[in-house]
Amino acid sequence: MGLAILCSGGDAPGMNAAIKKFVDYLQKRGETPYLIYDGLEGLIDGRIKKAAHEDVAGILHRGGSVIRSSRSKRFYEYAYRQQAYTNLKKHGIEGLVVLGGDGSFCAMARFCGEFPVRVVGIPTTIDNDIYGTDYALGVDTALNTIRDALDKIYDTASSFNRAFVVEVMGHQSGYLTALSAIASGAEICVIPEKEFQISLAQERLKKEISQGRRYILALVAEGTGRTEEIARWIEKSLHFETRVTILGHIQRGGVPTSYDRMMAFEFAVMAVDYLLDHPTSNVVTVFYEGQFALKKIEEVANKRAPLQQKYIAMLDRLD
Repeated sequence: MGLAILCSGGDAPGMNAAIKKFVDYLQKRGETPYLIYDGLEGLIDGRIKKAAHEDVAGILHRGGSVIRSSRSKRFYEYAYRQQAYTNLKKHGIEGLVVLGGDGSFCAMARFCGEFPVRVVGIPTTIDNDIYGTDYALGVDTALNTIRDALDKIYDTASSFNRAFVVEVMGHQSGYLTALSAIASGAEICVIPEKEFQISLAQERLKKEISQGRRYILALVAEGTGRTEEIARWIEKSLHFETRVTILGHIQRGGVPTSYDRMMAFEFAVMAVDYLLDHPTSNVVTVFYEGQFALKKIEEVANKRAPLQQKYIAMLDRLD
């Protein structure tokens, strides 16, 4: 059986670890692995290659994706999805492993509903907003990258008696921001999932300033769109010289942590086993309540995971 792997949407650390394990494990099981380059765009254009050992040798520790990724507007059109299926047939590929997020799974749910292709999705996004799983590839590495940046920002904030407002990625999810605020001891955390009450924060911080506080760290989730607003408020009302730092795409790169490599291993093996041993259904590998499992792709696609209440409760104690 020919099986292929592709990356779709934003890149995340751990993709290469999953790609390597997919190829190595499929060869061990005596089947033929294929690599699809440039995501859905590459699937449409037929950039498909039978995988050899040299294609995945030495990639385990690398960030990003050696087979690259893409977002595809063309895939919304039936003619291009049909072209993608024709390309799979040319190579005798019957199943796909897709590293991606919600948009990718929505596209695959539609694709495998139209054509006889079986799909297993592996949740891969630093946003950690995929429904039905507590974890997605790349999250641990992104959190460590953010923590390292915040530790360095704390150094300069305390040295110059300044406030720093740091914008954290996550699309419409406050997961990265919330956990980073908790882990770094930030004084302010602004996320979409929790109302930020400026009056209460101002009262608390003014009291702390009167008692000797000389710096402030505020984390703001990009999805709130409030980064500049929070910076202006701190400067005007709390009278701190304020700097804005947008961490940006450094959060999506970097050497994957040991945890992300282990998760990539588990997800990839599950995906291969399912495609080889189960003749029906299209699923997503998940890690839920401490257990690995599979969920139908229709249960996962087009939904967004809420921020767990336990993290919101921890932010309440941070305040």
